[in-house]
Amino acid sequence: MRVLLTGHQGYLGTVMAPVLTAAGHEVVGLDAGLFADCVLGPAPADPPGHRVDLRDVTAEHVAGVDAVIHLAALSNDPLGSLAPDLTYDINHHASVRLARLARDAGVRRFLYASTCSVYGAAGGDDLVAEDAPLRPVTPYAESKVRVEDDLHALADGDFTPVFMRNATAFGYSPRLRADIVLNNLVGHALLSGEVLVLSDGTPWRPLVHAADIARAFTAALTAPREAVHDRAFNIGSEINNVTVAEIAEQVAEAVSGAKVVITGENGADPRSYRVDFARFRAAIPGFDCEWTVKQGALELADAYRKHGLTREDFERRFTRLAVLRAASDAGAVDDTLRWRR
Repeated sequence: MRVLLTGHQGYLGTVMAPVLTAAGHEVVGLDAGLFADCVLGPAPADPPGHRVDLRDVTAEHVAGVDAVIHLAALSNDPLGSLAPDLTYDINHHASVRLARLARDAGVRRFLYASTCSVYGAAGGDDLVAEDAPLRPVTPYAESKVRVEDDLHALADGDFTPVFMRNATAFGYSPRLRADIVLNNLVGHALLSGEVLVLSDGTPWRPLVHAADIARAFTAALTAPREAVHDRAFNIGSEINNVTVAEIAEQVAEAVSGAKVVITGENGADPRSYRVDFARFRAAIPGFDCEWTVKQGALELADAYRKHGLTREDFERRFTRLAVLRAASDAGAVDDTLRWRR
């Protein structure tokens, strides 16, 4: 199968591309390249691809493609809140435009990287399934809800959108992100000796390893149409439904000598939800996540040590907001995050 993978030079795309290739697919990338240089360790071998802004995609980019895996986005809540108009422009409008172009070009399957953040303020201890009310509390999560709604309207007998609501990702990627919870806490623990939690530690978070996300998308790519057509799936494992305080304790175990420090200075986080992942396991018999939070913490600690993670890299090169601010300050991108060159 010929697969267009958007965001192939991002945190998840860099992990997913070789998994797709190993499964026998021909992968073509598409990425603006904003985070292509955020590499920790050996430079990854990218698939051939297009260096293009998502907002500038044309019919030519989807010609001859059997399926699209759409990861590209302005990712995470702080970034989305900083520039909500850009978040909707890129994450929502450009994503739906890509889907329309793909459908018109005869693409049969469109796997969309949504998020469990759509449940935002679900609260409580009950497991949240895909039919639960959506309560996004950030522009990032709201943009994902809007795309799901618009892709649902595009579904027909020839075009199958699938909404992959990923739990919060963790784990090593050659293109690292340090601004997601487990990756961030492990980095702080190694660099400062403290597992620093700014909230009160009580919110629930569902976590999933980047490699398990890659395996899930690869499985959904070739699943029977009737099993996945126009359906939403939570991607993760119930064993990785953990509170932020529990994540911190796992990190302290992985990084010898690190102390958990819960400051509570940011108060209680309204984003709190435990997630039910049974629907995807039912649709894809035999699939289950392989990575636990504890294993991920150990993997990250080993990778950070091995590749010589520094505080400057941790706070600047591997934090999305800092990367974009630096590019803007240097005049490399304009105020719409388009390359000037």
